[in-house]
Formats: sequence, structure tokens, C-alpha cells
Amino acid sequence: MHTLEKTCLVLNKILLAIAGILLCGMIFLTCANILFREMGMPIRGTYELMGYMCAVVIALSLGYTQSHKSHIAVDIVVQRFSKTIQKILGAVNNIVCMIFFSIAGWQIIRIGTNLMNTGETSETLRIVYYPFTYGTALGCFIIAFTIAVDFLMSITAKKETV
Repeated sequence: MHTLEKTCLVLNKILLAIAGILLCGMIFLTCANILFREMGMPIRGTYELMGYMCAVVIALSLGYTQSHKSHIAVDIVVQRFSKTIQKILGAVNNIVCMIFFSIAGWQIIRIGTNLMNTGETSETLRIVYYPFTYGTALGCFIIAFTIAVDFLMSITAKKETV
């Protein structure tokens, strides 16, 4: 089980690094566009690129955020339940989320494949969509994998002794 958890962490760190590089690129592109716009020469396609890169940055960051439990959790009602019920609800939540992100990734892959087969390109820059679509699908699959690892860790965790 330790190997699975370590693999998940390494994958998430790699994807987070890629997302960070893309985010730095977005910052650079935004600053350059502001500068060049002031000189009367805006960078064409900035809006397109920002949208595509933002989708990929968010998707690739999801798994790392999940592995560090940094997502927002509203558990006002759940806190009032016993520890056993909380664990059961957590397990059910993990299963539902894992299924959701797996289906989302699969559907995004289908869309990406369709975009690749039709040769669809963006309006301004005429760049292909599908690499960004596949990057987003990868993020969905990685968060599904991370949630699956969390689920397995929760059901195999040793009982706490008081």
C-alpha cells in the first residue's frame, strides 16, 4: 500500500510542477500583453491561450490538492455523527467522487479524440484544441486515482488505540 501512496504523491508532484510552469507562462503572457497593448501592439490570441492553459493548470492541480486535503469541506452536520458514521460517509463520498472524475475524464477524452479527428482549431491562433483537452482529462484521471488511494488507505488504516 505504501508503494501506491508514494506513486500517487510523485505523480501529483510532477503534474503540479507542470501546472506551475504553465501558470508562470500565463503570468508572463499577461504581463507581456499588457506591456505590448500599451505600445499599441497587443499579443494576438492571448485570451485563447489563457483559457486553455487555465483549464489545464486547474485540472493538473486537483490531485495534489486532494492528496493534501486542501479542498473546501463543509462538514457541520457530519461532525455531529459518530466516528464510524463519519468514516462510512467519507468512504461513500470517496467512491462517488472517484466515479465522477473517472467518467468526467473518459468523456473529456472522447471530446478530445473527436476534436483531433475533425482537426478543429482555435479561432484566432489556429492551434489545435485536443492537447489541452487531453491535459484536462489527465487531471481528472489523476484526481480519481488520488481519491482511490485515499479510499484504500482509509479502509486499510489500523484502528486507533486510546
